[in-house]
Amino acid sequence: MAQDYDLVVLGGGTGGYVAAIRASQLGMKVAVVEKGKLGGTCLHKGCIPSKALLRSAEVYRQTREADTYGIETGQPKVNFLKVQERKQNIIDTLHKGVQGLMKKGKIDVYEGFGRILGPSIFSPMPGTISVEMNNGEENQMLVPKNVLIATGSKPRTLPGLDIDGEHVMTSDEALEMKELPRSILIVGGGVIGIEWASMLADFGVEVTVIEYMDRILPTEDPDVSKEMQRLLKKKGIKFSTGTKVLPDTLKKENGVEVQAENKGNTETFKAEKMLVSVGRSANVENIGLENTDIIVENGFIQTNEFYQTKESHIYAIGDVIGGLQLAHVASHEGIIAVEHMAGEKTYPMDVNEVPTCIYSNPEVARVGLTEEQAKEQGYNVKTGKFSFKAIGKALVFGETDGFVKMVADKDTDDLLGVHMVGPHVTDMISEAGLAKVLDATPWEVAHSIHPHPTLSEAIGEAALAVDGKQIHG
Repeated sequence: MAQDYDLVVLGGGTGGYVAAIRASQLGMKVAVVEKGKLGGTCLHKGCIPSKALLRSAEVYRQTREADTYGIETGQPKVNFLKVQERKQNIIDTLHKGVQGLMKKGKIDVYEGFGRILGPSIFSPMPGTISVEMNNGEENQMLVPKNVLIATGSKPRTLPGLDIDGEHVMTSDEALEMKELPRSILIVGGGVIGIEWASMLADFGVEVTVIEYMDRILPTEDPDVSKEMQRLLKKKGIKFSTGTKVLPDTLKKENGVEVQAENKGNTETFKAEKMLVSVGRSANVENIGLENTDIIVENGFIQTNEFYQTKESHIYAIGDVIGGLQLAHVASHEGIIAVEHMAGEKTYPMDVNEVPTCIYSNPEVARVGLTEEQAKEQGYNVKTGKFSFKAIGKALVFGETDGFVKMVADKDTDDLLGVHMVGPHVTDMISEAGLAKVLDATPWEVAHSIHPHPTLSEAIGEAALAVDGKQIHG
């Protein structure tokens, strides 16, 4: 028997379950279809587990360096099974929390794989959802007024780098490692690759990063990329930028071996394992898009600014539509989509107001335009930069590397972008995000009183530095 709903959400990841909760708050009868576990990639294979491992790596590094703080310890050791156990406990706790939120919102959860059907006896429009249940029971038919596609993404790979989960891994398989390798090749120097490089180096693994572009973190401000590569080299991480891994050169005998080309020269790289981190591709296969007029371009579902597809009653959010593939972006998109379908007054998301974070050591965070982007868009740019070396709290922490950089419009004084690399900057970036939302100027940021001693003083000083008025630098 078919079940009627106001909204069926395909995918119970961060974007999907947040959208379901908001829809429930707005009085909709809601169902979520999830083939795996509620929480999706972010909770089970991405944000949370990787940050749990990063925290363990940070504690291990800090323990090794404890004598610099006057604390004498024995030689610390990594029990990686306990590290993994702690990671899993965090995931399980959060998973139970999400399940509780579904019950609180009276949201029905169907554990299975959902597909969109075309016009049928259930509905004259495409959008009925057939759920192939995980428990083997007969398919469930869900008939919604609206559908929200939030099926997420999966790791990509490169030709010739077939993932076997043992020698060659994506982040999915790496998160399940039972023991640390002695050495690893990381193909891809973007966000995920750099987080893994930093983490494994802190655990004592010999790390080599191969990046196709001419610098790591190519979407970040060049000053940030340069500083990060310098600081990660201090950890012992090796880099080969502007380097292309050659297809079909992979050998898996006594570890992994691959050939790569840099400026016409071929070099051989060897390690115990390889991590392929070259982006993610949308989960658009086999979900019934062919039964609709929905447009898929370059592998991603196309939507308008309110996340409606070509089928006005079917919306899509998160990694499946491309753009900024971030959990907090998917959540915000989900809320906008649901409020739009409910007839609420809502506003499109401005990507220049979205903070992004990299949880390596040191951390990286940014919001808005880089200096390069601002100049390319025709702005008359002025910048201010302030080092953590002059910040008392950073000296107390023993983490003085990095800086805060502000980019502003010289003609209007508008704040265009803020870029940070250093200790705890992922927790500090929200101030800059709020400044962007409120259309603040560097002067206004500088005259917001920053308590002493805190790391946030670097933000105030960088804002003053835009006009050459910094106090401590």
